[in-house]
Amino acid sequence: MKIFITGATGFIGHSLTMKLAERGDEVHALVRNPESGNVPHHPNIRLHRGDIMDAPSITHAMKGCEQVFHTAASIKFWSKYPDDLFKPNVEGTVNVLDAAARSGVSRFVFTSTCGVIGPGLGEPMTENDPRIIGYELDYELSKKMGEDIAFQYAQKGMDIIVVSPSKVYGPGIVSHALTANAVINKFLKKGIAITPYPNRYKSCFAFIEDVVNGHMLAMEKGKTGEKYILGGINISNKEFFTRIQKVSSCKGLIIETRKNFIKGWAICQLLGQKISGRPPLFSCKSVDHLFKNYCFSSEKAIRELGYRITPLDEALHQTIEYLKHQ
Repeated sequence: MKIFITGATGFIGHSLTMKLAERGDEVHALVRNPESGNVPHHPNIRLHRGDIMDAPSITHAMKGCEQVFHTAASIKFWSKYPDDLFKPNVEGTVNVLDAAARSGVSRFVFTSTCGVIGPGLGEPMTENDPRIIGYELDYELSKKMGEDIAFQYAQKGMDIIVVSPSKVYGPGIVSHALTANAVINKFLKKGIAITPYPNRYKSCFAFIEDVVNGHMLAMEKGKTGEKYILGGINISNKEFFTRIQKVSSCKGLIIETRKNFIKGWAICQLLGQKISGRPPLFSCKSVDHLFKNYCFSSEKAIRELGYRITPLDEALHQTIEYLKHQ
């Protein structure tokens, strides 16, 4: 099978590319810089220099491919220019979909995010639950727009499935300083983790291996025009790091912090950006996410795709062992 993939240098895309190559598929990966240290290497991987904002490069790399995984996205917790998110996440998605339509690929899996579904009030959110708040982050809005465009192409006859991972962690690339892997790594090596106070807000932590398998299952068994949550364990940040302590014997400090303090930190970073030009790690709006329940149900994916969730302690053990050796 010849498979085209975007985002092969990202966390999910890198792991998915390697898994497909190891399975025996010929993977055509579109990458901006083939010399990047995050580029996956395997005899079954064909690297194509290009960008999702460059339509001809997509068409060239996709030639002869039967399936498409579109995992590429701009993921930022703060951006001075909104177009840094909207152009790749919306216009770039249109470019990939157009190329797939012209190439006549058989199936297309679009990687969205549970952030599009948004927070819930108590029970885990599902694919069909309405969003209960507006879009506070440009990233979530841009992915919602990309989702809507993918569904429009599905309505026109393309065989498209949308998958929505939650907060992903596990063996793999550590990129932004606030990704789950980076925060776990900091806790293991510097002995400190910041969690919301009070300890009543939960998030859905998904293991990378489960999410990658979920992508492949969606391609194999997903229903056209449907969306599947690829989640994991719903747990508070404090409980998550407490489990890391038990699994790793780490004696790191878990600091419960009030919302106003973290927002003050965000404001200080923004002021620093205006003086030094250094971009802040996060914005005031992104702080609000820590103080809401982002719990999700993967029941639909379990029922229709055969999706499986790795037990938390087992997933954490694999993650910790990987990070210790980086």
